[in-house]
Amino acid sequence: MRLAGPLRAVAVLLLVGLTWVLASSILGGDSSSLVKHFFSGTNEEPTVEPKPRRYKCGLSAPCPQKHLAFRLVSGAANVIGPKICLEDKILVSSVKNNVGRGLNIALVNGVSGDLLDTKSFDMWEGDVTDLLKYLRPLHEGTLVFVASFDDPATKLNDEARRLFEELGSTAVKELTFRDSWVFVGAKGIENKSPFEQRMKNSKSSNKYEGWPESLEMDGCIPLRAPLEN
Repeated sequence: MRLAGPLRAVAVLLLVGLTWVLASSILGGDSSSLVKHFFSGTNEEPTVEPKPRRYKCGLSAPCPQKHLAFRLVSGAANVIGPKICLEDKILVSSVKNNVGRGLNIALVNGVSGDLLDTKSFDMWEGDVTDLLKYLRPLHEGTLVFVASFDDPATKLNDEARRLFEELGSTAVKELTFRDSWVFVGAKGIENKSPFEQRMKNSKSSNKYEGWPESLEMDGCIPLRAPLEN
């Protein structure tokens, strides 16, 4: 008999709640929300965090019109391969199975933004002549994207360094064994490229045993105006 009072109170509470839900349904209200409010005792609506906007190649902001969005990532030690992204398309990566030890290069039409070619050059055991044959005949306005992997410099000779300097590089003259290097240049560039980073291989500062940390660089490259005939 002592439980009769509490049980009666619970029954009344449930009856009031069910009556509320029924009335809400008849009047077109959201019964599920009302039930939550009834038992939680709050009228606050749940807040949904807005998803951050994603721009091409993971840039923090969109590029202006007639500009190409890019991101370069050098290799990490001799384990994780480099990556070259352009306009949200991966041109070079381990997933695409087109990376190699040394210099990984993507050639892009500077007027249209179309990919022309990708190739890697082994700068540890390879023949630098292959690299020279690749760079010498570049057409005016061709964009050159470079990301290093493992060792980018051992086989570089004076001519190879000069060719990269003509594309706008300032760091290539100092590039040495196992340095990390990312670079974007262009055939016929008048000034030095603003898109270049180098991390020197140094025992005192290396992130990995025998290698510096990987470099990551992104930005927006203006398309070149078509050449007049």
